[in-house]
Amino acid sequence: MMKYVSILGSTGSIGRQSLDIISRLPDVKVAALTAGTSVERMAQQCREFLPELAVMATYEAAQALSEAIKDLPIRVNWGEEGLIEAATVEKADCVITAVVGMVGLKPTLAAIRAGKRIGLANKETLVCAGELVMDEAEKYGVEIIPVDSEHSAIFQCLMGSGEKKEIKRLILTCSGGPFFGMTREQLQTVTKADALKHPNWKMGAKITIDCSTLMNKGLEVIEAMRLYRVPLDQVDVVIHRQSIVHSMVEFVDGAVMAQMGTPDMRLPIQLALTYPERLPCPVDALDLLTCGALTFSKPDLENFPCLALAYRCARLGGTACPAMNGANEEAVAMYLRDEIGFYDIYRLVNAAVEAVPFIQNPTLEEILETDRLARQAVRDLATP
Repeated sequence: MMKYVSILGSTGSIGRQSLDIISRLPDVKVAALTAGTSVERMAQQCREFLPELAVMATYEAAQALSEAIKDLPIRVNWGEEGLIEAATVEKADCVITAVVGMVGLKPTLAAIRAGKRIGLANKETLVCAGELVMDEAEKYGVEIIPVDSEHSAIFQCLMGSGEKKEIKRLILTCSGGPFFGMTREQLQTVTKADALKHPNWKMGAKITIDCSTLMNKGLEVIEAMRLYRVPLDQVDVVIHRQSIVHSMVEFVDGAVMAQMGTPDMRLPIQLALTYPERLPCPVDALDLLTCGALTFSKPDLENFPCLALAYRCARLGGTACPAMNGANEEAVAMYLRDEIGFYDIYRLVNAAVEAVPFIQNPTLEEILETDRLARQAVRDLATP
């Protein structure tokens, strides 16, 4: 039976790799594609995969795309309304949410309510509204299959493992980013170009900066406790420079199960599409005889305080996590525009979390308002 997929964020790193996998799976086709403003790349994807719907972030980009593919029978939409339409298009069986940031929350909820399987690569959705999202998934009987390498690893370790009570710890591995081992003094002088040089993975700019501050791992800690519904105290982080062990699960009897492989996102993407089946994948197999020694160490919370901040916000719950996430998105965007320094990211995010009013059991509307207030707080705090 043919499976149809909508990809939210098709021109980004995860989106492009998702299309590479789909091109190799004869029984999988594309129902809808969405992108930001990369009109030329989206036009190329439309010609190759012929979705029924293509969505751009802005009206101007949508108009340009319409002109570029006017000879194709593809509807074009734009903005949040278009994202939600792509997430709920009737033909789609599965939605890969590969957009970056809070923009993925509403479309993901819409896809869940439409009964679509979710291939989740947008961690902000669970960071900001994890309990709400997981409750909706349970209500509508929807599978959420993680696409992030770490969460896919945990998902694979738990396949067929039995009851949740058997889990002692989820152990997320972290490469340590490009600045592993540096002191605070050394980090004062790093450049944006340095921060964008991840040692193992090729990713978008925002997530690469988050890896350099260890905020990405903090977001993943929160995502893990929401996705697998375990207490924060059962989620740990270890530095693993080689990115071969993608994450581990320790069980109550002391057994530790790890998922290993080369650092390539196409394997977790494919599994999200084909689960519960495993199919041949165009990824280099791990060679234990040549991959070198595998090392593990504790994360440096003093010199990389964003990870500690994420743990604090996770313990607080409520709107602390969406405040942190929104503030971080704004601060990283400013860093990428060369408006602030490396340690200003933590300073501004921490200050914004303190400044935004806290709500213990927020509604979706209150989560979205917290996100707005946190972003505004960062802009205000960064103004000389």
